[in-house]
Amino acid sequence: MMHDIAETAATQPAQSPPRRARKGRAGMTRSAEPGQNLHLRTPYITRRIPTYDLLSDAALSRIEATAERILAEIGIELREDAEAMALYRRAGAEVQPLSGASWRIRFEPGMLREVLRSAPARFTQHARNPANSVEIGGDAMVFAPAYGSPFVMDLDRGRRYGTIADFENLIRLAQSSPWLHHSGGTICEPTDLPVSKRHLDMVHAHMRLSDRPFLGSITAPERAADSIEMCRILFGPDFVERNCIIMGNFNTTSPLVLDGVTTAGIRTYAEAGQGSIHLPFLLGGAVSPLTMAGAVAQCLAESMASCALAQLVRPGAPVVLGSFLSSMSLRSGSPTFGTPEPALGSLVMGQLARRLNLPLRCAGNFSTSKAPDGQAMQQAMMSMMSAVQGGANYILHAAGFVDGLLSMSYEKMVMDMDMCGALHAYLAGLEVTEDTLAFDALAQNGPGAHLFGTDHTLRHYETAYWDSGFNDDRTYETWEESGSVDAAQRANARWKDVLARFEPPPMDAGVAEALGDFVARRKAEMPDAWY
Repeated sequence: MMHDIAETAATQPAQSPPRRARKGRAGMTRSAEPGQNLHLRTPYITRRIPTYDLLSDAALSRIEATAERILAEIGIELREDAEAMALYRRAGAEVQPLSGASWRIRFEPGMLREVLRSAPARFTQHARNPANSVEIGGDAMVFAPAYGSPFVMDLDRGRRYGTIADFENLIRLAQSSPWLHHSGGTICEPTDLPVSKRHLDMVHAHMRLSDRPFLGSITAPERAADSIEMCRILFGPDFVERNCIIMGNFNTTSPLVLDGVTTAGIRTYAEAGQGSIHLPFLLGGAVSPLTMAGAVAQCLAESMASCALAQLVRPGAPVVLGSFLSSMSLRSGSPTFGTPEPALGSLVMGQLARRLNLPLRCAGNFSTSKAPDGQAMQQAMMSMMSAVQGGANYILHAAGFVDGLLSMSYEKMVMDMDMCGALHAYLAGLEVTEDTLAFDALAQNGPGAHLFGTDHTLRHYETAYWDSGFNDDRTYETWEESGSVDAAQRANARWKDVLARFEPPPMDAGVAEALGDFVARRKAEMPDAWY
């Protein structure tokens, strides 16, 4: 989204990419997002406010001890991946064969922590436009759109299955906003394409329509391999070997199961030196304890076991500790999102990730609302602020999430991106200097005089406050005379305008042709499969 970014030398890649990749990564287009705030536009956020540490060291140690006990006494069930089993066994885990190609893997206390020492605390994920490369870890924070919804919705056509046209439109919206930093992954499922081939079109769309970092396929190891091979075409194989270009977002099968498709995918990314995100999807009372302390302990155990596999494949491969904590309506059995208990859990996961010295992915603009309405934004703010205050480094689901993640909303994506812009200002913190204390502003004209024309006001009026460019802050009478347009209606008009004016970032013609040829060849090599 951020095309006119001015990136500092400190965030530029340490190594120059090959000449072919440099051509493909060059060029920016103008942002379609109105408003001031040019001073806030950055390729990623460097937080200037402290994290909120909810629990004491003693309480955190009890959670960690319970996670270690889960791993040592209950263990993780590994299914249908003998290579992963052998890696765990060689590292010192206890392996107990189960029926079929399954094993119970148990880890002595402290074993996984030792394995995870090789994982980087912070790493760069490179974009084809070097100005848009992001840092993940430490005080860096990256916002990415929502991920994985089978449905999309908008005010004009309602709720429907997602298509590749929707997928591409949502990438265009993300690319056009200055307030996201990452193109994301499966922004919606393009259900009009065969399951066996759609990963090629999705990765290709991210490469063509965005010049930001992105996520690759994880639904089968061969699809992960295709995603990485397309990166070699775009960036050059040597650059991919030396740098993180792509990441996979991997879920454990809770409670306490790693299936072979997941572990094979993790191994594929790690073997190539690429990044991976590791998180359980924990639904309280269904696949995790109802009480949040127990859910956090389980989350830590599962994510550590998954992250460690990448390190056993290739020490130093980038990994992100993850959590996806959700409550449940005990009356209906439905998941609930944007509720206070998981928000507290996200704060604790931030503390635990810092103690492990690993980057964290958690929370986002979550909601179970079925429309871009007050419920949607209230729940989203509850969840998103927990990620921001907890110190999350990579925030997937930062824009568009409604309907308990079953749907991606065009209008809520616009509304969430505006919230992300406000968070840029919030995370910049408060500067206290002689200039910001502004004694001279009061002294210039003295008591009883307004400050509109003072030197201080004229110096700061463009940068002092966050300017939404989306909110309607006019008087009630002016708003009414203009048609009483609410936020959802404004968002509907906004996304249409952005798409009408979108121009894809330029790509080297030779790279574009090579990518197209690869996609066509791989599609020709496999049959259509719809499940």
